[in-house]
Amino acid sequence: MKLKTIAIDDEPLALKLVSDYIIKTPFLEMEGAFDNPLDAIDFLSDHVVDLIFVDIQMPDLTGIEFTRSLEDAPKIVFTTAYEKYALEGYKLNAIDYLLKPFSYEEFLKAAGKARKQVELEINSLPTVEANNQFLFLKSEYKIRRINFNDILYIEGLKDYIKVFTTTDDKPVMSLNSVKSLELKLPEDKFMRVHRSFIINLDKIDTIERSRIIFGKVYIPVSEQYKDKFQEYLDKNFL
Repeated sequence: MKLKTIAIDDEPLALKLVSDYIIKTPFLEMEGAFDNPLDAIDFLSDHVVDLIFVDIQMPDLTGIEFTRSLEDAPKIVFTTAYEKYALEGYKLNAIDYLLKPFSYEEFLKAAGKARKQVELEINSLPTVEANNQFLFLKSEYKIRRINFNDILYIEGLKDYIKVFTTTDDKPVMSLNSVKSLELKLPEDKFMRVHRSFIINLDKIDTIERSRIIFGKVYIPVSEQYKDKFQEYLDKNFL
């Protein structure tokens, strides 16, 4: 993964050095360089970054004050020519403290600490598993919850799909494809029987001449899917 990174320093040469180091480092992605922390604050209002290299001694707003102003601060590495500010920097949970002039090796070590910390945080996040009960579908500027058990069948119409359910008189229409929806549905409950149709196996009531009947609707089983559907029938035939 690459860490989105910005640099802040009011000294042009120092800012260029850190910027060059960021560009040079494979796991960092340069998002911006600022000679004024107020400009950086404005940038951060619309952009999310993972790591900031910020000088401490700046005229309008110090690096310490800048960091305190951030509500949800990313990883911070302070850069400064004054060693006395190190303790203050660590109080703000800074990843590291680089004393000017610093080498690329020192910079790389600090950046590596940031990457390790971000990776640890990502790995500790709880995972959200897909469920086999329902899905959310965008329809007519709304997001609809569709319970799998309520679905009768799905029909594909070029760029749209129509989901016919037992709970709605009208189908739920969505800008989507049959293929993309097929991948979201539980394989043990749903089967594609035609290029344009997916059926809920639990809702099958009558089959006639390679057609599945849902009320007044006749859904054909095409040659491409006939063997798979017949296999399902054979397993459940008395």
